[in-house]
Amino acid sequence: MTTIRKTLFEIEFSAVTQKEAVQTILQWADNLQSFPRRVVTPNVNLTVLQSRNPEFRRVLNESDLCLVDGKPILWASRLFKVRLPEVVTGSDLVPAVFAAHQVRANGKPLRVFLLGAADGVAEYAAKKIIAQYPSVQVCGVYSPPFGFERDAAECEKICERICTAQASILVIGLGAPKQEFWAAAHLGKTGVNVAICAGATIDFLAGEKLRAPVWMRRYGLEWLFRTLTEPKRLARRYVGDGLALPGLLWSEYQRQKKVRPRIS
Repeated sequence: MTTIRKTLFEIEFSAVTQKEAVQTILQWADNLQSFPRRVVTPNVNLTVLQSRNPEFRRVLNESDLCLVDGKPILWASRLFKVRLPEVVTGSDLVPAVFAAHQVRANGKPLRVFLLGAADGVAEYAAKKIIAQYPSVQVCGVYSPPFGFERDAAECEKICERICTAQASILVIGLGAPKQEFWAAAHLGKTGVNVAICAGATIDFLAGEKLRAPVWMRRYGLEWLFRTLTEPKRLARRYVGDGLALPGLLWSEYQRQKKVRPRIS
């Protein structure tokens, strides 16, 4: 499936719904390709990070699916008439992929590797996944040590572990931008068809962290719920993102003025 990309905040977002993203990922998981596919889900925090880091922006824009994770990004797309279809968070996308495969499995398992989260969390997530989605086989889990991304030998060991597991889909929960950089640098050695950079999704699948109620997600308040549940870790980040957002909007306004010709 070829997706239309629309540029907002200098990120080339894929203009797809969650259903379309799920269908595309399962098609990639089924097919052997010459290169693995990368899926990223930039939220406000990642949008702020890439505005200060061109290399990170390049990694996002070279992904195969770049999905909108966050109501503020969606609202901005409407404000600037870019009109991205809907929010597709990593935490919703991964279980949606499992559920869609469960419906159409026909006896064929979906082999998944979970990379990330704290020790023991991915194992617990794997048990819950297998119980809820019997057609999904979690063929491996690994929680890498702190600073592993700077250790070439450790990265090689991780790639070998994933390759040996013969996974079709790799779910990466290492935090941003570490997970996106690691996938861009090492994915070709893992043997997987698709990697989804999904942040805290493994923790959510394990029940280690709670998702915001649906009504809060609908109104773009998941950031508030997560701040209240993890204030020490997230309060400073969300405050920083909130302060940076007006500058991003102004920069996008200026960029749009240059891109769109004036009508005289």
